[in-house]
Amino acid sequence: MPMSTALPPDIEDLRLRTREFIRGTVMPAEPRPGAVVPEELLAELRSAAKAAGVYAPHAPKEYGGQGVPLQYWSPIFQEAGYSLIGPSALNCMAPDEGNMHMLHLIGSEEQKRRYLVPLVAGEARSCFGMTEPHPGAGSDPAALASRAEKVDGGWRINGHKRFTSGANNAAFCIAMVRTDAVDGAPAGATMLLVDMDTPGVRIGEQLHTMDRAIGGGHPHVHFEDVFVPDDAVLGTPGEGFRYAQVRLGPARLTHCMRWLGLARRSLDIALDRTNRREIFGSVMNELGLAQEMIAQSVIDIETSDAIITKTAALLETDAKAGSALSSVAKTHTSEAVYRVIDRSLQLCGGDGVTDRLPLAAYLNEVRAFRIYDGSNETHKWAIARRASARRRREAEHGAPDLADVSAPIDAAAFPADAKA
Repeated sequence: MPMSTALPPDIEDLRLRTREFIRGTVMPAEPRPGAVVPEELLAELRSAAKAAGVYAPHAPKEYGGQGVPLQYWSPIFQEAGYSLIGPSALNCMAPDEGNMHMLHLIGSEEQKRRYLVPLVAGEARSCFGMTEPHPGAGSDPAALASRAEKVDGGWRINGHKRFTSGANNAAFCIAMVRTDAVDGAPAGATMLLVDMDTPGVRIGEQLHTMDRAIGGGHPHVHFEDVFVPDDAVLGTPGEGFRYAQVRLGPARLTHCMRWLGLARRSLDIALDRTNRREIFGSVMNELGLAQEMIAQSVIDIETSDAIITKTAALLETDAKAGSALSSVAKTHTSEAVYRVIDRSLQLCGGDGVTDRLPLAAYLNEVRAFRIYDGSNETHKWAIARRASARRRREAEHGAPDLADVSAPIDAAAFPADAKA
């Protein structure tokens, strides 16, 4: 697999071992396209991943992971994503992977012991309660409607979440709720760790979506007078939106990494097809139309790889700038990956739309990513606003107006005999 930068020897070794494990152990165990991997099989694959030393590449070593720095996650996650069930087998699939990262950075030692340790070990699953039914929070987090009231010894939660990915199998939820100013903490959003068996937590309507890779569904979750103690607060009350960026920037980027691995596999399927399929007297890979589609897919993959790599490195050094660039990476990669898989399906003709090949199932999986983690339209709106604001600041600090057409033309600069 081509990589955009040279990797340290230990990271390259882990990448190669992950590649071998995915292709030699995980891919032969894949269920029929569109089906969900059985829990018993997933447990077996995770045990095998631990034995192979490739389990939980992103998690700290002291918790049972491989301790890979964020800037090197992409090559490993892409190898995992070459199989649709690879990230689950390695326990680096959403939403658990993002929750692990946030718990490691923000959680207290007791919260890490209680929630992070079993999550990394694969002994527990988790979910993240953010999205709500209209007019609650969705692409606009400021619309957050679920609330928690400060009561003696803790908090009382009332709210209604939807698209709570993984909730059916989750042992706990990180719930984003609105709170008033209390004990010196500002009013705002607060993250609360809520065990799913707490009285008042109820899983509601199941949403049947086009994607299947995230185990545990995307159901509605109701919080009805749910009491949690004071030590359930993740971080500080009122700072939930700031903490969310700790999770959302890397989480949307790791989606890009995993799906880019799937795009690479899709192109490989198409290349295997075009390298041996003859049509109109020629092998397909010699036909201009096929070559154009293949070339465009390579371009989409390599540009996505480059921006993911840049964003991952920036997240390590400047979290705010990295989070902003992750919007660009997410928007570009989610659309590029879809194009790659769609072209691959087209190159495989009628077989591409059947379950004899996995490409149709892949399309269903990656199409949802243009909505998940913030719709692409919302990201583009934010990207444009940031670009305009940056240029305004530069102008305020003396940058020339490059679009000014009102200045008089210096005739001496354009001799009369100059040709147009």
